[in-house]
Amino acid sequence: MIAVLLATAAAAGTYFIFTASVLGWRDLRWPRPTAISRHQARRRDWLVQAGLADIPMRELAAVMATLGALGAFGAFVVFGGILPALVTGAFAASFPIASYRARRVNRRAAAMDAWPRLLEELRIMTSALGRSIPQSLFEVGRRAPADMQPAFAAAQREWLLSTDFPRTLVVLKTRLADPTADAVCETLLVAHEVGGTDLDRRLDALIDDRIQDSQGRKDAAAKQAGARFARFFVLIVPAGMALAGMSVGTGRQAYETPTGQLLVVVSLVLVVSCWIWAGRIMMLPQEERVFDV
Repeated sequence: MIAVLLATAAAAGTYFIFTASVLGWRDLRWPRPTAISRHQARRRDWLVQAGLADIPMRELAAVMATLGALGAFGAFVVFGGILPALVTGAFAASFPIASYRARRVNRRAAAMDAWPRLLEELRIMTSALGRSIPQSLFEVGRRAPADMQPAFAAAQREWLLSTDFPRTLVVLKTRLADPTADAVCETLLVAHEVGGTDLDRRLDALIDDRIQDSQGRKDAAAKQAGARFARFFVLIVPAGMALAGMSVGTGRQAYETPTGQLLVVVSLVLVVSCWIWAGRIMMLPQEERVFDV
């Protein structure tokens, strides 16, 4: 009997550890709620912000596999070994992720620059022109940046089908996955359902906050411009030295020896680690979503 109880306790402990560490579960409710975990929400938001929400993951995996194979082939030609080829191939396979990460940063920067103008137009339409909040929101969305317009179009379709403004705003927040959009949608929702005359004041305060945040980030990015340019030398200089070493004397034969292969792998790992570390220390803090769905 004691053995059965111990086995049951061990199984339960394993289950709780696995679900907490892998699935992010933090309570004992059963069946599990349908709401996604914070980790899943962040991954979903990352895909939306990078423009990958409508792209099948198998296409991204195929591109990564192709670049990884090309990188491994090039490293094998240069170093003549399997281990350096595997390390280089793994690094090359990460290029699409890095590219989409840069695209995500650019999309968020463009949205940050556009929000003050969009909010000013929204404030004028709802106050001076006296238009309804939904109508003003959709008209402003038509003049938003190209990356943001599909989200406003999807929200407008939802409004035309259901005339349910809270549900419409959920669609907009999900498709934009932007902290400013969350704050704007919550402000408009309260004004639409409760009413009041302070919408103009709240939008004006939000405009000032967005302008200050955008200017602060631009100043920080400008100060980092030289360091970001120098970061590319982390890749260029070691690659140039490797090619030069291969062409001098018995450099290629030295690469093919066991000691040479080990040193090449260690060097590649150090180069990749420095590249990642340099990117992380220069990363500006991102504003977190508060009113996400």
